[in-house]
Amino acid sequence: MERECGSKKTLFSEEELQEISGVIVGDDYVEVMCGCTSHRYGDAIARLRVFSDGDLQITCQCTPACHEDKLSPAAFEKHSERETSRNWRNNVWVFIEGDKVPLSKTVLLRYYNQTLKNNSNGSKVTHRDEFVGCSKCGKERRFRLRSRGECRKHHDALAEPNWKCCDYPYHKITCDEEEERVSRKVYKGCTRSPSCKGCTCCVCFGCNLCRFADCNCQTCLDFITNTKPI
Repeated sequence: MERECGSKKTLFSEEELQEISGVIVGDDYVEVMCGCTSHRYGDAIARLRVFSDGDLQITCQCTPACHEDKLSPAAFEKHSERETSRNWRNNVWVFIEGDKVPLSKTVLLRYYNQTLKNNSNGSKVTHRDEFVGCSKCGKERRFRLRSRGECRKHHDALAEPNWKCCDYPYHKITCDEEEERVSRKVYKGCTRSPSCKGCTCCVCFGCNLCRFADCNCQTCLDFITNTKPI
């Protein structure tokens, strides 16, 4: 077992990690060996990083030529060509005492589950303003993401490859109208700093405000499936 020790933040106790293979303790994360099994192609081996904010990132090592990095567990499950996907909690595993143990039966989802619980209990999730470019003129138009309805408007516009200025949902505009100045675009509604370029306070990777059960896109399907109770 490989370890790095020192005055680093402890996410898990020594006892919780001692039987897990390939553990590395970083400054703000814990990294372990993980994998996903395809009945056709066998095991896809990777490295899983667990962060205290609930973020999970996987670097795939299925082949020497694979460069897939910072994958979500759901994306890694799909990349490994697992036949029965959309259940990454049980399909992605780690080695514990030589056995393949699903993530759902380990302590590694502690912070991920806490984040989901906090979001579902009504804690305010901030979404920064986003921009969608016109497929005709290339100009970017601002979308506010303050309510579920506004998030849906942005979501649908982003999913439309031929979205144009005339489809802007807030008021009627044409491609002749100038887009916002660059100096104005930096103000995107972050509660931490008006000129923030993206931080944990304003960048949301999925919540009940911006993901939709009636949408068939892969992003929404992954979120709805993975937020079901274990």
